[in-house]
Amino acid sequence: METVKFDELNLHPQILRGIREMGFEETTPIQSKAIPVVMEGLDVIGQAQTGTGKTAAFGIPLLMKVDPKNKKTQAIVLCPTRELAIQVAEEIRSLAKYMHGIKVLPVYGGQDIVKQIRSLKGGTQIIIGTPGRIMDHLRRKTIKCESVHTIVLDEADEMLNMGFREDIETVLEYIPEERQTVLFSATMPKPILEITKKYQKDATTIKVVKKELTVPSIEQYYYDVKRKDKVEVLSRLLDVYAPRLSLVFCNTKRMVDELVHALQGRGYFAEGLHGDMKQVQRDRVMNNFRNGRTEILVATDVAARGIDVDDVEAVFNFDLPQDDEYYVHRIGRTGRAGKTGRSFTFVKGKEVYKLKDIQRYCKTKILAQKIPSIEDVEQVKLEKIMDHIDTVIEEEDLSAMVDMIEAQVNEADYTTMDIAAAFLKLALRGNEENAANGFENFEFGDTGAEEGMVRLFINIGKKQHIKPGDILGAIAGESGIPGRLVGAIDMYDKYTFVEVPREYGKEILQAMTNSKIKGKSINIEPANQK
Repeated sequence: METVKFDELNLHPQILRGIREMGFEETTPIQSKAIPVVMEGLDVIGQAQTGTGKTAAFGIPLLMKVDPKNKKTQAIVLCPTRELAIQVAEEIRSLAKYMHGIKVLPVYGGQDIVKQIRSLKGGTQIIIGTPGRIMDHLRRKTIKCESVHTIVLDEADEMLNMGFREDIETVLEYIPEERQTVLFSATMPKPILEITKKYQKDATTIKVVKKELTVPSIEQYYYDVKRKDKVEVLSRLLDVYAPRLSLVFCNTKRMVDELVHALQGRGYFAEGLHGDMKQVQRDRVMNNFRNGRTEILVATDVAARGIDVDDVEAVFNFDLPQDDEYYVHRIGRTGRAGKTGRSFTFVKGKEVYKLKDIQRYCKTKILAQKIPSIEDVEQVKLEKIMDHIDTVIEEEDLSAMVDMIEAQVNEADYTTMDIAAAFLKLALRGNEENAANGFENFEFGDTGAEEGMVRLFINIGKKQHIKPGDILGAIAGESGIPGRLVGAIDMYDKYTFVEVPREYGKEILQAMTNSKIKGKSINIEPANQK
């Protein structure tokens, strides 16, 4: 299909500026088909899933149509979950960044309604919310519809699955008849078709073909794994592929909790997300995942609705999904924004037949893979150590070390190669011991710090555009110790020294192992005395 650039769509310059700042140039298939039709004011049925760019497909025409001088509500977007409502609101705000006077507000259950009412009183042109809470505001007359010209139903099939049909119909009854109704849905079951028939006029159907729904830039693999071996295999895959952010799907809340516990016990930065969690916990977990503090998010299908994070590099189906369609939803959360993603599915016995059904449904190939061996994992660790050695050789002055090794070789019966091999062995063993015992048996010597403190060395500095606040935030965020307890932070071009209370030293070293600061992998260790 021929690609269309955004500047070919006759958009306001302010919107184009917002689009450019978000890094978009060419439209996705759903955008190129939907934007001109929605801008014409026609009712639209769009068949597309998360990850296809559908938010901009309706968000851009909404912004073209909204009058910034009129403070009344002019457009309502209904979403199945608060997470999706927040995500959609953020994206429309980004698109409208250079349009003055446009206010976009997400409203959802769980948030203080009094605060929402206060925000609504200030005047909001575009409201994005969950059906129940929008209906609540309409009944209270805190959302008034006389100026609403457009309503969008986003992920309509999910809203019906969650039992919102009556609420949706109630909301639609409030909206003036002279309106534009736009509906997006990944599937078109009978109840959706009934709603479109009843509430839309001569709707234009826009469909992204199946092939585009199953994001083609995803490498899909499966492994034949016994249940008791799944955690071990998952760990090996995480070590071999080292994805920046990973999503792991389980079919039950209990399995989510068990797996998070097992991964944390192995030293991974993993957190869980499921329906039994309080909203405050869910928000904290999602923020940690978006910021990269949590690298592995373990979730159920329901809890994962609305997760829209561009940097997910791998999706793991720890349990095979119950529904073929869920497979598409799950893996579609990687390979975003033109990046290549990977998906890994664990199956056992008869589940292989279920996997064949999924392949037929998705018209995709899921390739059988051999489980990585311990030796494969060792090889990857070795490559990381060798990369680190390359950096040290290029950037550090090693003359004193060379003299020491030469003296040792002259006095002993072994070669420089023997010494290099022994150091490599120690480095590999050090990695294992740190992961296994979390520095439990480690004792600090004199690191040249103030009384009661220990001084730590971090191999990152000013040249990587890191500020003291980034170091402080990472230590406090990863270890959970209050930032005020962190002492002096001395930054140099390529490294940093930071002082922390001695009693928290081991905890911080453990929490910061395999950590990243501003997306850069770091090494942290006790400093040598100056």
